[in-house]
Amino acid sequence: MRIFHALEVSASGLTSERLRLDLIANNLANANTTRTPDGGPYIRQLAVVASRQSAPAAQTFGSQLDVALARTGNGVQVTGIMRDPTPPVLKYDPAHPDANADGYVLLPNVNVVTEMVDMVTATRAYEANVTAMNASKQMLLKALEIGRG
Repeated sequence: MRIFHALEVSASGLTSERLRLDLIANNLANANTTRTPDGGPYIRQLAVVASRQSAPAAQTFGSQLDVALARTGNGVQVTGIMRDPTPPVLKYDPAHPDANADGYVLLPNVNVVTEMVDMVTATRAYEANVTAMNASKQMLLKALEIGRG
């Protein structure tokens, strides 16, 4: 039985939410980028987060107990970063240097309001993982105090 399992689960959540926040910041920074090295406007990036798969357990009492008490998850992991399939926004601006022959410019598919909502949800999830980690740490410290008495 792993005593630090709850800390590992919270740490995996912290890692994934930190990456989400980094991607959101990158999306906001490039909200007006109409020309990238690949050509065309910046395309919004999203993190793909999935449940982490547990490794095959050894045949010990502790590992069997972990399998029997599998009510707790194994945390999460970022499996990749995908480009948002939403098409770029077409805006009429004939004075823009990247305008086509008809005067239209392809703008990034980044919606600032959506990014701000995503930022709030990622921040709240990060805070929840910090709270869970602190609670686990306090329980482990109390368990050590019991052993001292």
